[in-house]
Amino acid sequence: MSFRAFIFGRKYKNLGRMGHIAQVFMGQGFGHLVTQMGLQRLVPFRRRRMPREEYVAVHAEDTAPVRLRRAFEELGPTFIKLGQVLSGRPDLVTIQFADEFKKLRDEVPPFGYEDAKRIVEKELGARLDVLFSEFEPAPVAAASIAQVHNAVLTSGEKVVVKVRRPGIEKSLEQDISILKGLAHLLEKHVPESNIFNPVAIVEEFARTVRKELDFVVEADNAVRFAENFKGSPSMYIPFIYREYTRQKVLTMERLSGIRISDVAALDTGGYDRSSLARNGAEAFFKQVLEDGFFHADPHAGNMFVLPDGRIGLVDFGIVGRLSEEDMEVIADTFLALVNKDFDGLVQNYITMGFVTEDIDLDRFRHDFKQDLVDLLEPLYGKTLGQISLSLYIDRVTRLALKHHLKFPPGLITMNKALLTIEALGSELDPGFDFIGVAKPYTYKLIKKKYSPGRYSRRLRRKAMDISDFLGNLPRQFRTIMRKVIKDDLHMNMEIAGFDRFIREFDRSTNRMSFSMIIAAIIIGSSVIIHSGKGRLVLGYPFLGLTGYLLAGVLGLWLVWGIVRSGRL
Repeated sequence: MSFRAFIFGRKYKNLGRMGHIAQVFMGQGFGHLVTQMGLQRLVPFRRRRMPREEYVAVHAEDTAPVRLRRAFEELGPTFIKLGQVLSGRPDLVTIQFADEFKKLRDEVPPFGYEDAKRIVEKELGARLDVLFSEFEPAPVAAASIAQVHNAVLTSGEKVVVKVRRPGIEKSLEQDISILKGLAHLLEKHVPESNIFNPVAIVEEFARTVRKELDFVVEADNAVRFAENFKGSPSMYIPFIYREYTRQKVLTMERLSGIRISDVAALDTGGYDRSSLARNGAEAFFKQVLEDGFFHADPHAGNMFVLPDGRIGLVDFGIVGRLSEEDMEVIADTFLALVNKDFDGLVQNYITMGFVTEDIDLDRFRHDFKQDLVDLLEPLYGKTLGQISLSLYIDRVTRLALKHHLKFPPGLITMNKALLTIEALGSELDPGFDFIGVAKPYTYKLIKKKYSPGRYSRRLRRKAMDISDFLGNLPRQFRTIMRKVIKDDLHMNMEIAGFDRFIREFDRSTNRMSFSMIIAAIIIGSSVIIHSGKGRLVLGYPFLGLTGYLLAGVLGLWLVWGIVRSGRL
């Protein structure tokens, strides 16, 4: 094992897991990445020495996204969760990978009733029969983070109890640590991976999954939603029982209703599907364009139609937040689209910092505007109800990736949730005008943006920023001059690909040294053979023959290594 791999293993105390990850990636055709990162020595010797074709247990026509999705499935819950998070971040992994990751399913077998009972009793500080008059042993749902049990409080209220999977925190943290190490190795040794920003991907995943682990945070989210929809005639948020909620246990009101995607049951029950679609869309736009706080996972399994016709929302572990500036971006974008103001739309992206510093702004303005015209002009002959929002967002996302734009995480999360809501609305009512529902909320936000009070607050912030900059300027200038005078001004330079060059140079010199040793053995053996001294075998000195044999084995090993590397 190399020194780097040894240190890596000691740091994360899980060489076995690392070896398993490396072996799975090799089996899915990513052996070149494993080798470039120096992790091939963690794979069993037999697997490393097998022919290259046998590493790839997939068909040649399978794409990289398909093979990576299969690797995630084989590696278990943490990697499945990673893929699910990345399915909503095409800005990080490209649309092809994001679309493939959408196929990942969180199908995990439930853990035992005794474990659930032990966790609940430990977290709530009392016996299960004291806390609940009924607690169903079999869970009604199970996922990688937790599972849910139906129960009844001693006071008679029907509830659901969400219990965190035992040992999941340790397992996730262990895999997150390994993923961080892999991300750093990938960026260091595989420069072409920098386009995906592996470290940022792992950090995004770690933030998301850690929030889901803390059920107190989820309870706080639910309470905030309940406050935002207080008195709503169309939406209902279940009550959270704080005294029965801890970090690993969440207890909330049990909702009885029909899953919103069960169209047949809704028709049988006599519900107006068009009204349900409108109510769901209005609730979403209220969250996004008024509250700046929205449910980021509004799939059909988290939405139920209650007997009184209201939509019940559950599972508040993943939420999105939008700043006032983010909401203004949405309003400005909508206004520019309606008015065909392509120059304003381009300038809006630049003003909000979506364009990175290394992009030529003049060329960006020209190229991006032309692409926007090509994208949007065909839509202006259609009514709002004829425009597919999912198709529009997909095209805009592809356009943003083409021009290397960087969207705030909140906007990316919102896009994913928005597409889910539109799909549900279309399923309930195929002719539903989803964008039309957004218009009143958007115009209200635009009106708020251009209000005198909003302008005065913006001017005050700008004045404070300028004041801070001018106040800090003399001190920063003195610091720079002091370093110049003391000859203590340093510049950090990094030569792209230099680390890779050093590795290749080191490998080449090692092979040259190895070749020289083999040549020395051959020369020495030849001298001994010609001397004719020592114990003879088949008429030749035994030591000379042994030297030839050793040189032959080492020579074949060197040739095999060169052939395996693919660089003759």
